[in-house]
Order: sequence, then C-alpha cells, then structure tokens
Amino acid sequence: MTSPHVLAAGSFDELLGGGGGSATVAALRASERSWRLLVVRALLDASAAHPLTEAWQLLMRARAVDEDAFEELLAYPSVGVWAAHTLRRLRGTAAGDAGPDTGYLHAVAASAAIRAGLHFRTAVPVHEGWAVLPALGAMRVSGGSTAEVSAAEGRVLVAGRPVGGPDWHPLTRLSADGHALLLDDADPYRTLRTPVPTEPVAAGDWQELFAEAWEILRGLDAEAARALGDGLVTLVPRPRAERFRPHSASSGDAFGAALVSVPDDGEQLASTLVHEFQHNKLSAFMHLFTLYDDQGGGGRLYYAPWRDDPRPLGGLLQGVYAFFGVTGFWRRREHPLGRFEFALWRAQTAHALRAIGAAEGLTELGRRLVAELEGRLAPWLGEPVAERARVAAELAAADHRATWRAYHLRPDPQVVRAHVEGRPEGTGEPKLVPGTPARGLDTRAVLLRWLMADPAGFDALRENPGATVEGARPEDVALVTGDTEAALRAYRERILRGEGDPETWVGLGLAARAAGDPAGEAVLARPELVMAVHAELDGDPLEVSRGLLSCRA
Repeated sequence: MTSPHVLAAGSFDELLGGGGGSATVAALRASERSWRLLVVRALLDASAAHPLTEAWQLLMRARAVDEDAFEELLAYPSVGVWAAHTLRRLRGTAAGDAGPDTGYLHAVAASAAIRAGLHFRTAVPVHEGWAVLPALGAMRVSGGSTAEVSAAEGRVLVAGRPVGGPDWHPLTRLSADGHALLLDDADPYRTLRTPVPTEPVAAGDWQELFAEAWEILRGLDAEAARALGDGLVTLVPRPRAERFRPHSASSGDAFGAALVSVPDDGEQLASTLVHEFQHNKLSAFMHLFTLYDDQGGGGRLYYAPWRDDPRPLGGLLQGVYAFFGVTGFWRRREHPLGRFEFALWRAQTAHALRAIGAAEGLTELGRRLVAELEGRLAPWLGEPVAERARVAAELAAADHRATWRAYHLRPDPQVVRAHVEGRPEGTGEPKLVPGTPARGLDTRAVLLRWLMADPAGFDALRENPGATVEGARPEDVALVTGDTEAALRAYRERILRGEGDPETWVGLGLAARAAGDPAGEAVLARPELVMAVHAELDGDPLEVSRGLLSCRA
C-alpha cells in the first residue's frame, strides 16, 4: 500500500517563499517520480491498440539488475514529455495518431538495459534518420521506420553499427564543480512538445558557458546553486537568439529540463537557469497542492509584465514565481546592467503580484504563496539603485505596460464617442481582445540593455538600429539616450503620417512625459483610448492627448 507524499514543514515554507534547498529539491524529485509512474501506468492502460508489453518487460529486466538505471530513465525529462503527450493523444485530447509515439518506450527500455549491462535485442523508432537512445545519444541510420538495438558481451549495436563509432552521436555532459547537466540535442521530445529531429551542436562553447554560469551561481549562493544542480538534469540547446533577447522554456511534464537558446554569456545563462528552475519547482509543487482554479477566475486573462500576450491565472502565477527568482539573482549583480535588471524586475514582479493577489480563482494556499512572495520582495523595493539604472528601469516598465494595453485593450465605443464630441462621461472599462498579434514590446528595453552593457556597441547601432535590434527605430535611440526633443518630434511626425502603431504612440507618451508635457501621462495611462479618439478626430496627437487628461486608468 502506498502513502501520500508529505513535504517537511521547512521545505513547504521554503517553496512558498520562492526558495528551496537540496533537501526540498530531493523531496520534489521523489514526488515527481510518483507522478511519472502514474502517467506511465495510465499510458500503458490506454495503449491496448499499441501493445507495449515487450518494452515494459525489458524495462523490468533492467530494473531487476540495476535499480538506479531504471530510476534515471524513468525520471529523464523527455520521458515525461513523451508519456504525457502520448497519453493525451491516446485519450483523444490532443490531435494525431498515437501509434508512432508508443514506440519511444522501446528506446527508453533499450537505454535502461544498456546501462544495466543486459544482453538483449529490440527495435526502436527512427525519426528523420536518427535512432535515439534517451539519455545516451543517437545513431544516424538510413531507411526504415525502426532500427534494431542489441547488446552482448559489452558491445552495443544500433542498426548493426557500434555505439561509439563514427555514426554515433553521444550526449555531452556539461560539468562544473562536481555538478553536471546533459546537453540533450538528440531526444525527439527534448523541446517539450511534439517530436523534433536530432540536431547535433558543438558542445565546446556550451561547456565554457556552463562553467562560467556555475561559478557565478555558486558565488552568489552556494546552497541554492547546489539545489539547482541537484534538480536540473538536461539543458536543451536552441539556436542563438538576438542579443539581450534569450529564449528559454520548461514544462510541468519535464521536471529537470531547461530549454535555452545560446546565451550572450555565462551570466545570462546563469539567470536563465534560475528562471527555468523556478518554473520546475513550482510545477512540481503544484503536482502536490492546488494553488488556483482557472474556472474559478472565469477564464480571465491578465497582463504579465514579461510577456507580449495576455496570460491565464496559472501562467501569471508561474511568471511571478520565476521572476521573483530572477529578481533575486540580479539583486546581487553590481554592474550597470545588473542594477537595471534588478530595478526593472523588482518593479514588474511587484506589479504582477498585486494583480494576482486580487484575482479570483486563487485557493487559500495560492493566496498564501502570493503573500509570502510579496513579503520577501517588499524590502527589495526600497533598496537604493543608481539613478541611471532606476530611471531606465522606470522607462522600460512604463513602456511595456502601456504598449501591452495599446495592443490588447479596446475602449468602450460610447466612451470614445463621448470624448470625440467633447463630453467625457467617465472612462468606462476597456475590453481585452485575446489573440491580437503583438511582439517586441521590449524593444526599447533591449536598447537600454545595449546602452548599459555595451556603450561602444550601442554607438555602432545608432545609424541603423533596426539592423541590430529588431523593431528599433532612430527615435527609440533618441528616447533612451535622453534626446527627448528629437524623439518627441519623430514620434509625432510618424503619427501625423498615418503610421501611429502602438509602439509609436507609447514612445510619444514616454517622450512627452520626459519633456514635462502633460500629454505624456494621458497617453501612458490609457493609450488604447487616446489612439481610438485620435482615429476619429485626427489632428495633432499631442493636442488630442491633452484633451483626455480627465481619464484615469
């Protein structure tokens, strides 16, 4: 008879406060093992049309010989993604035929059997020319939908060729100070969604970056670094993104995985690992406890200060937990970029916590978690930051919030008509329009990062900023460098030419506010209303904005 998982009081409190040491992470790993077993059991029960008996028997043979080999494969992040994805397809809650996916269990069993040193023979799937053995590597093969894997006398063959030979691509272990991550560029389920092909990457740069990141993490908080090292299993490499715009992801189905674009440097990688491990911890915590009920909140979507799109309650909760960790990371980085990041993310996280604290749908425990994070963040809000970093962070925060509003909110038509007719009768509630395409709400924040971290590089991009920072315009450069007059003139002229997109209107508001023009506050408070009224009245955008000063968000 099994017993429920119980978190020690100390671990429970650590997680509520956004932390968690090695003992807490060990408890989460144990609970995730049970969660994984439940998903795999459900998958086996649902796969009558795709029998998995042979694969399961091989897994059990490996378990009998080497329990650790079985447990490591069961806990491997991609196995969780595969099991959850395939179960959804078998149950009809995700589109597609589940047949091709069930074969992955044969690959899992083969990997476990190889680790256990068994003599065996089985067939594994071939995906776009690669036969993958989870947590080990991949063999390039030609032809056929399956490849035979066999092991005898210590020799392993895949499609008749030896593991370790020229066609074999092993996974690289990134190591630093006794801790290691597998650089998984092979597994079809590594990107946390549907299967993708193996894409070998050069591991040398990743090893150097990981070593640098680990040194930073260990120097900031050795215990927190140790917990992160105990929890993360794989780093999934993705192509390099634009500088200061890294991409990363994680999944509640894949405890221990972080998907990361090639970072600018080790510091950015360290921050990203903290970010994704926060998601890992909260996802595991939410497998044990209920923090929210989306239906209880009526399916409402919310502003998330780190996203271009509106987010449901669960997504916003994940975001505040992750960015609480990110804020804590940058709090202890003393260079100009670090102070900017700290000032920005403490403000944005506090803003999101206030919104989520008032949301319907949080359970009592969810409200307790939010209160704990607010309490721990509160002292940070009063910590001094150099004026340059503080002002830049305030600009970036105001920019993102107003541009998000301009994209996603639509004012009440009656309110617009009242203002057009010169009889403002209240502000009304704007309507959220889900699905509105929006991207690049961080463009001016990225320019600020260039200015803080690389002044010489910033000078080089002045002439044609859009070639370096996607979406940037010369007036944005003028704004972030303090040339308020030039920025204000350029934004105004663009609107008068009929090119008044949300970025331009918010830029006008930011520049007007910096110049002391009251029109700036009107634009930043209700950009969606200012834009709608201007579309009806035309005329000078600053005059239209001044006419809306009675509106308050």
